Amino acid sequence: MILDQYGRPMPSAASLRREVAGPTLAGVRPAVSESPAAGLTPARLAAIHRDAAEGDGLAYLQLAEDIEERDLHYAGVLGTRKRSVAQLPITVEAASDAPEHQRHQALIEEWVETGVLEEALFDILDAVGKGFSVCEIMWRTEPGSAWPEKLIYRPQRWFTVDRTDRATVLLRDIEAVAGIPLAPHKFLLHRHPQKSGLLLRSGLARLASWAWMYKAFTLRDWALFVQNYGQPMRVGRYGPDSSEADRETLWTAIANIAGDCAAIIPKSMEVEFITGLDLKDGSDLFERRADWLDRQISKAVLGQTTTTDAVSGGHAVAQEHRLVQEDIERADARALSTTITRQLVQAIVAFNFGPQRQYPRLRIGRPDEVPLPVLTEALGKLIPLGLRVEASQVRDRLGLAEPEAGAEIIERAAPEDPAAAPPGAAKPGGAAPPGARGAAEEPDTPASGDPTREALTRLRTLLAASPAGAEHVETLTEQLAGAARGALSALTAQVRAEVDAAADLPDLAGRLAALQLDPRALAEAMGAAMAVAHLAGRAVLLDELRP
Repeated sequence: MILDQYGRPMPSAASLRREVAGPTLAGVRPAVSESPAAGLTPARLAAIHRDAAEGDGLAYLQLAEDIEERDLHYAGVLGTRKRSVAQLPITVEAASDAPEHQRHQALIEEWVETGVLEEALFDILDAVGKGFSVCEIMWRTEPGSAWPEKLIYRPQRWFTVDRTDRATVLLRDIEAVAGIPLAPHKFLLHRHPQKSGLLLRSGLARLASWAWMYKAFTLRDWALFVQNYGQPMRVGRYGPDSSEADRETLWTAIANIAGDCAAIIPKSMEVEFITGLDLKDGSDLFERRADWLDRQISKAVLGQTTTTDAVSGGHAVAQEHRLVQEDIERADARALSTTITRQLVQAIVAFNFGPQRQYPRLRIGRPDEVPLPVLTEALGKLIPLGLRVEASQVRDRLGLAEPEAGAEIIERAAPEDPAAAPPGAAKPGGAAPPGARGAAEEPDTPASGDPTREALTRLRTLLAASPAGAEHVETLTEQLAGAARGALSALTAQVRAEVDAAADLPDLAGRLAALQLDPRALAEAMGAAMAVAHLAGRAVLLDELRP
């Protein structure tokens, strides 16, 4: 007997291919269920929830399905939450860099590419509303390989929970009143509790059922109000000598004129209607009550309300509420990834390679990446300062492919090379090249604003004063270091100011991202230092070569 990683016997290939939880025509798993939502009252709803807490969740699961079909708002927000996770990218991480673990990863990636999992994600996430979901796994087995060919959604009302622990999910069966255990490796059971505690008390449908019932009362009253709004009140009067048949005839005539606002009274009686409020205010009351209940459902399902309803505050409030929805999305995706990894990925690897000590991990969700505007701005500032970045990584992040040979390329124009200019020609910056002085320029006058010319002038003056020595090099080094220090301090002062003004780390990150630093002064100082150092070295070498 071969055991799996949980110590359970490995099932046979025939049992993996056979359906065991399909619908029955006359059994306990009918395709069409009853509708407990019809005529629901607070007492009836409380009884349904009480039975579910005691282990009988059939009526509760039927009601949860009914609510999703009857309430437009609940269906919309619940579908938004499920679809936001179902469309996230799927990746597979190997257990390690070992060759066998890489083969495991390749197998799972190949299975993910078949689309079987993507097709079933929405059904698996039905656990968000009901607390759990069950999909039957139909395996495809061939000599030397086995993988899930289909994941079939099974309604939760076809299952029950063990009356002892109220947590173990069992399959309803006509031959076993208490239910039968789920066959190993045959079902994908995803638990998605909204709160800790019993399984049948952890779904969102338990919360939404109360709001749905009260809103149903409001909508019914609102419909009656709209039907009778503006209709006159019909009053029929009958005399004391009228018979019962006459009264019935009068009532039929009054009731069939229009609407429900009708009554019959004796002629000797009076009916007075006292209006205390404006009818328009009364009509708005129904809408405000229904909208308030919808907002409570949005808070329960999405954690916020702005992404579903327009409220005061505009774009800023919507962005903050969107962050709350993203937090819920990440938590849902993480729980779903754990379920699929443990119940599907590990089984696929075990069936094809045997039980392993380590298994690959399947992840669902967006990678935590820096936004593209922040990335491009940071690269534009840091690359001129010496940051080295692999071009392929930038292309992958931007979604750009490597240009093919002969393709038309959009790129920055190459700057003109000053060394290629003819002797005596002016440089791009407008400064004359060495040796090409105009009549108005003195031989020893440096170009205004050119740090390299200024450094050369200081070097020439220093060497002319006395023979070159170590103290001259130290003096020149100090002068150039001071020039670079001044340029660098201008950059660090701006950064220090933002650090002092920031309230926290996220605020500091935003301030640094928006900071516009100009490295030209530092680059000019460093360029002057390298040029002077090169020329000084040549001068010392020429002095040593003289006889």
